[in-house]
Amino acid sequence: MNNLSIPTISDTWRFIDHTTFGPDFDALKSFAYDDTLCTFVGQRDGLATVRSWVHHNTIVLGIQDSRLPAIEAGRAYLEAKGYKAIVRNSGGLAVVLDEGVLNFSLIIKEEKGRSIDDGYELMYSIIKKMFSSYGVPIDAYEIAGSYCPGSYDLSIGGKKFAGISQRRIRGGIAVQIYLCVTGSGSDRAQLVKQFYDIAVNGKATKFTYPNIQPETMASLEELLDADLSIAEVMKTLLFTIHNEGAQLTVQPFSEAEQSLFLDNYERVVSRNKKALTT
Repeated sequence: MNNLSIPTISDTWRFIDHTTFGPDFDALKSFAYDDTLCTFVGQRDGLATVRSWVHHNTIVLGIQDSRLPAIEAGRAYLEAKGYKAIVRNSGGLAVVLDEGVLNFSLIIKEEKGRSIDDGYELMYSIIKKMFSSYGVPIDAYEIAGSYCPGSYDLSIGGKKFAGISQRRIRGGIAVQIYLCVTGSGSDRAQLVKQFYDIAVNGKATKFTYPNIQPETMASLEELLDADLSIAEVMKTLLFTIHNEGAQLTVQPFSEAEQSLFLDNYERVVSRNKKALTT
């Protein structure tokens, strides 16, 4: 395993906070933001960036989810429960985002010799350091029975609280994570389980969907038996990055970044509409 540390690229990281935008913050904008930052970090020597965000009552589907036999019935169920369904522009399956889930990306330049696992290990190392004071081991392996299972599911005592993904575009890498900070992990899993039951509708599919067991998932608040908040975990994240030797700077989007963001947002909105209508 490579020795990964922060800073990875430079001793200065840009920090962008989108955690307080509220319920009207469209989750599709997050994909456009990260794609924009990947372009500027990868091609235009932008600073390595950490971007954080929260979306309210949103189910982010994978492309495979959007092709389920009874997807319209599944979406109707989610809407009846107060959730909006969108389709991500990268791999993976359905995940739940709400006010108790913190998301953040580490956006770095793609360099020769940097493997996919390097990005996952970088994020994993940060999470372990963030919660080291609790004295509990955090494991990284696929949690069978969880939603959107993957080899870098993060868990405590066999219960998943986070998932890591990656997107590589135009020379930049966005290593993304969702952290279930507060609330009930099993309730979130039950919601996704019911969605699949309805959207699959007992029919054959070309893709194997997870057999979700809600008891395999929990929030950090539940697992650590601690009073946590998104703001508190955000402070811990920034302290951890700073403690690793990086300096943080806040920079507003430039005109060029804003222009590219608008183009990217239009593209992801169009792609999402197409995925949900075909």
